[in-house]
Amino acid sequence: MALTAEQEREQQNSGVKDVAEAHRFDEARLAAWMEANVEGYAGPLEVRQFKGGQSNPTYQLVTPGKKYVLRRKPPGILLPSAHAVDREYKVLSALYPTGFPVARTYGLCEDESVLGTIFYVMDMVEGRILWDQTLPAYSPAERRPIYMAQVKTLADLHNTDHVAIGLGDFGKPGNYFARQINRWTKQYKASETEVHPEIDRLIEWLPATVPDDDLTTVVHGDYRLDNMILHATEPRVAAVLDWELSTLGNPLADFTYFLMNWINGPLAGIADKAAHGCPTTDEVVAYYCELTGRSGLPDLNWYCSYNSFRLAGILQGIVGRVRDGTANSPHALAQADRVPILARAAWDFAVKAGAK
Repeated sequence: MALTAEQEREQQNSGVKDVAEAHRFDEARLAAWMEANVEGYAGPLEVRQFKGGQSNPTYQLVTPGKKYVLRRKPPGILLPSAHAVDREYKVLSALYPTGFPVARTYGLCEDESVLGTIFYVMDMVEGRILWDQTLPAYSPAERRPIYMAQVKTLADLHNTDHVAIGLGDFGKPGNYFARQINRWTKQYKASETEVHPEIDRLIEWLPATVPDDDLTTVVHGDYRLDNMILHATEPRVAAVLDWELSTLGNPLADFTYFLMNWINGPLAGIADKAAHGCPTTDEVVAYYCELTGRSGLPDLNWYCSYNSFRLAGILQGIVGRVRDGTANSPHALAQADRVPILARAAWDFAVKAGAK
């Protein structure tokens, strides 16, 4: 039986492998650094590489008594502001004491002489990573609590007082959408391998139609099911992963990105959501608004256009890394096919929002 696209993605990205040649480092130097900097560390050390991740190489560190995870900046030519593992470390370290579900961090190494690039070490959180948003292995009664747990966890992040936990300088307050559009425009152009007319139209239209930024919170930047670990048996999030794109910003950017799963993602095609155990778009919006004290959301078409454009920029960056020889995943080139699809979708949403 042929695998679905999600099953193929899970197979490609789940588990560990031998460390790729391009991402090897001196393991003895790492062991010495762990000995000096990681509380409770006791070797010997075995290093494996996680299959997943297009951006920052991620490693499983195995010792007789404990497993850790190491995230590092990749070697080679890098786009400006990309691969900011030091920022990941900062946000994780700030959130962990609040009880928000993230891994405990142990140390950040900014001395590039140790492994060749900066890196940090954190706990390995055990649990379930689910790749298929439709949750085919679960019953309808099991599915709904998982969907709602994702919404609650995102709301908890947006309700966190970022100034009180030391993240007041984690980004610039206000004008988030304008700054993000500018960022992804620059990164798209730096990585551009083909011309897509819709992208050029969006580069003009989006900055001219930015909605008011009404609130500043920590935003994750890539909040989705496969960037979290669920508790092994309970329908709750044990850890949110992959904070590379996190910053201070408008929480609606984060929430509407997550909501895209219902609008034109894998959950959009489920006709009878109640029978499936999947909340409707309106139910997800209502629950998020209830948890965050909002009376409702503005028209979603602008946000959908923005999110599609931003994702096109992220994927084009991966394609650019293939061009530059710094892509982490052997499947990275396949992202090129998704860029024009996202470009067209972004422009279609823009037209619905009033673009001419």
